[in-house]
Amino acid sequence: MGTMLYKKIYELQGTLSTPLRSESSRGMSSQDSQEIESTADRALRSGIDLYHHRRFEEAVSLLQQALMDYQHEHSSEGLGRTHSALGLVYYALGNYRDSITEAHQGLDAARQAGDRRTERQALGTLGNAYRHMGNHEVAIAYKLESLNISRAIDDHRGEVAALNNLGMAYKAIGDCDRAIAFYEQALELVRPLHDLRVESQVLRNLGNAHHSNANYCKTLDYYEQLLVVTRQMDDLRTQGQVLKNLASVCYAAGQLPKATDYHRQRLVLVRSLCDRRAEEQTLENLGVIYDALGEYDKAIYYYEQRLEVVRSLPDWELERQTLKCLENLCHAIGDYARMSRYTHEAITLDSQGAVA
Repeated sequence: MGTMLYKKIYELQGTLSTPLRSESSRGMSSQDSQEIESTADRALRSGIDLYHHRRFEEAVSLLQQALMDYQHEHSSEGLGRTHSALGLVYYALGNYRDSITEAHQGLDAARQAGDRRTERQALGTLGNAYRHMGNHEVAIAYKLESLNISRAIDDHRGEVAALNNLGMAYKAIGDCDRAIAFYEQALELVRPLHDLRVESQVLRNLGNAHHSNANYCKTLDYYEQLLVVTRQMDDLRTQGQVLKNLASVCYAAGQLPKATDYHRQRLVLVRSLCDRRAEEQTLENLGVIYDALGEYDKAIYYYEQRLEVVRSLPDWELERQTLKCLENLCHAIGDYARMSRYTHEAITLDSQGAVA
């Protein structure tokens, strides 16, 4: 059936700092200072907005403008927040070297300004970027600093982010037990915040970590909790992915009837979304499981539906594969007339492919 697990491990950044106050500037009149600070604050706020809307290149442009204005007014606080924001944007772009450079500058400026929230954020970015660069020891050190500051300033969202990201760092070096310990702390903290999006990310990471330990019972527990949360969020596409994961874990654990139940739920959902690719995959999985159970009539039922879907895509390779499965299944139940029909259709398809 292939792996059904999430390939991406979700990381959290905490709350991105926005302009809160202005510092007085040196060598400028009060009116000029107010104007430049206002321009810088607006550019920083707009850049952060663009970051949240994933318009990263535009965000870089505005944040660089904010940097110039904050440099002009010698604002350590503004420089710290802007460098830190640039670190996050470069991180989102996969430019980890520039992310580290900006986060280091943000960290220095934040410490100079006594801005502990931005200090926490810059440390978190450094931890994530170094992890992606494969420097896990340094990554963990920065994440632990971020965690300590979050606790010192009573920043629960930052604490959740640091705990989750520490879990990811330990999972990356194969220490799944320690990763799980950090994820569990993050889950305990996030639930009182009533942030379903973040809770879903932590639950997903817990499920993945337990799956890496081949603890299917715990994996199912956390994925089932994740399914409840995604239903509360009314996130249909994520629900479909979670149902797929649940079915995969049940299959790996030998719980085939339960796997078919999750696949059938997913089938209803992906059809409501008109997602023909996901529908084709789900029908194939159902066919595979019923074949494994020796329930060949049901396997044929789902493969015939799959055949209809792949022809609508169209996808000749999947059509050829489905026809072959139907041939074998019809042979297994002794329905040689139907087997002959599928064999003929496969030969016709092959001849059409040869002409093409």
